[in-house]
Amino acid sequence: MQYELFQPEDRFSFFSLSSGSCGNCYYLGNNSYGILIDAGIGTRTIKKRLAENGVEITSIQAVLITHDHLDHIRSIGSLGEKLHIPVYATHKVHKGIENCRLVREKLNGSRRYFEKGKPFHIEDLTITAFDVPHDSIDHNGFFFQFAGQTLALATDVGAITDEIAGYVRKANHLIIESNYDEEMLQTGHYPYILKQRISGGSGHLSNRQTGEFLADIYGGHLRNIWLCHLSADNNRPELAYETIGQCLAQKGITIGEDVALRILKRNTLSQRIELLNS
Repeated sequence: MQYELFQPEDRFSFFSLSSGSCGNCYYLGNNSYGILIDAGIGTRTIKKRLAENGVEITSIQAVLITHDHLDHIRSIGSLGEKLHIPVYATHKVHKGIENCRLVREKLNGSRRYFEKGKPFHIEDLTITAFDVPHDSIDHNGFFFQFAGQTLALATDVGAITDEIAGYVRKANHLIIESNYDEEMLQTGHYPYILKQRISGGSGHLSNRQTGEFLADIYGGHLRNIWLCHLSADNNRPELAYETIGQCLAQKGITIGEDVALRILKRNTLSQRIELLNS
């Protein structure tokens, strides 16, 4: 099915409300409705930043949760119970949210469940969650199918698995973590145990790891890449961009010609990008 069969009002767009340990929240939607992925910033900030990109909070049909760390669930109680937005997560992640003392409003009627590997639907979005290694009670990425297109989101990724690679290979659009520069982490002020936690296979991806992975899996159908969850202490946006660009260039892939590459900055509203597959 070709994208041109869909009318302009059916076209989906993506933007970030915030990305990083300061809080994570992403939007995917069209002119009729939208969803949020994670809710790690305040409810008032979510409303304000949605409105700045032309989206009303009343159009949000669901919040999808990747895992139960606070920078991904901070305002989930308010959104779910006060604004009555369904909150989708695995059973384990919902248990983690319930046990988090810093989530003041506990979920009740807004709680919804999904299983990894089993597609579910929100309006005309088809969503499949996939397993992601990370040091949380449970963790998943998302693969979205809509209007003849596909988008994958993988953040807080300890290591690339065959399952992750399988979904990313099918994506027209990709949001993926590029958390730290390896030299900055190793020479920085973090204690040794924290450095090991970040780089040890259940923490985060480095710029180099992400770049090499993208160069390996790139196909001509991949149109957009957003780099998310950059560290404030162990990375810089221009360094992440340069490292990924160099890895892609080594495989003959040119940013701006073959694929668009963008950085999602910390605690910053990004540009709203309409998603096209050609």
